[in-house]
Amino acid sequence: MSTKNSLHAFLTLPVIQTINQEQIKSSIPHREPFLLVDEVRVLEDGKKYIGIHQVRADEYYFKGHFPGSPVMPGVLVVESMSQSFGGALMSRVVGQNAGIPLFLSIEDAKFRGIVKPGDTLQMPLEILRLGKISKIYAEAYVNDKLCAQATLNFILGGKHV
Repeated sequence: MSTKNSLHAFLTLPVIQTINQEQIKSSIPHREPFLLVDEVRVLEDGKKYIGIHQVRADEYYFKGHFPGSPVMPGVLVVESMSQSFGGALMSRVVGQNAGIPLFLSIEDAKFRGIVKPGDTLQMPLEILRLGKISKIYAEAYVNDKLCAQATLNFILGGKHV
């Protein structure tokens, strides 16, 4: 897929499975307060997914970003997209090795809208390459409006406990 094409249509595709937060935790090492994905919807196994994060007013970063007018930092929107990928597929990629997916690069990141407390962040993503080095293209939407987009590259790092 060309990263110039929108993933907006993914938001209306039928969901074949939902991965809940406990299942996500079995795939990635992130925990509260840094677990930024609540569920992952499988649209096409191994290829198309949507991460969902209910942005809560009590999330730790809102205390300082920005008091009186809270905004989810763009880097955390990208992190949410990354965790959506990890929650969907890392147990499959990693297997028994329990490697940690680490950013290799973030390409063409663009921030186009604000994410605020109370928003539902919908993050459609498409797998472009899956393996020790993986690549995805992801977007983030709130109320059907594109807020962020990026191509994310990962490498499997060391083992975690």
